[in-house]
Amino acid sequence: MSEGFSCLAAKAAVRRTTLTQVELGMMGSDEATADLHTAVTDFVNHHLAPEENFATLVAVFDAPSGLGEEKFDELLWQQLTDLHAVDRARGYSWAHDVDADPASPNFTYSVAGHPFFVVGMHPNASRISRRYAQPALAFNSHHQFRRLKATGTYYGLQRRIRQREERLQQSINPNLTEFGDASEARQYSGSATDDQWRCPFHPQGGASSQGPAQAAPDS
Repeated sequence: MSEGFSCLAAKAAVRRTTLTQVELGMMGSDEATADLHTAVTDFVNHHLAPEENFATLVAVFDAPSGLGEEKFDELLWQQLTDLHAVDRARGYSWAHDVDADPASPNFTYSVAGHPFFVVGMHPNASRISRRYAQPALAFNSHHQFRRLKATGTYYGLQRRIRQREERLQQSINPNLTEFGDASEARQYSGSATDDQWRCPFHPQGGASSQGPAQAAPDS
């Protein structure tokens, strides 16, 4: 992770050795999807301690060379769709404290019954802070964001992240919103979206709820 990387929460996870990285196969393959679900479930069960606010799981994939933003966006949503299918097949329901509808301003992705903000990264991302040597998905627990707000840490962290982003790229990500203002699904792949954008992900019968999840400080 470069010194210029703007996400202070991710840097904190590295310093605290609470960043878990798993190496998977081809992004979107059946084998990689099954292994990803196993990894996220293990992360939920063994690495998300109630007192830890900076644990992150990063799943790193193989992918075709020359991967651009449009193709990565397609791969990301196909991977999350396939992961959700495995999640359902293994008996998990959507996290009870967030919405399953990706059009909802209270939407958050769910794996193993836990709500996650997903950060997509790849070598050719237009946002410098989203560049990674290989295609990758970072899973950040929404429960951690809630605790950061409760301790008063959240908004200071968000402000510093945005300041670093502006120094790095002279602008902040135009997709950034506060949780509850617009669907966070727009932020997952890192690609710019407009008012006509519609999320290609459709959950399998997940019930919606207006729960107390929180937005990521910024990614």
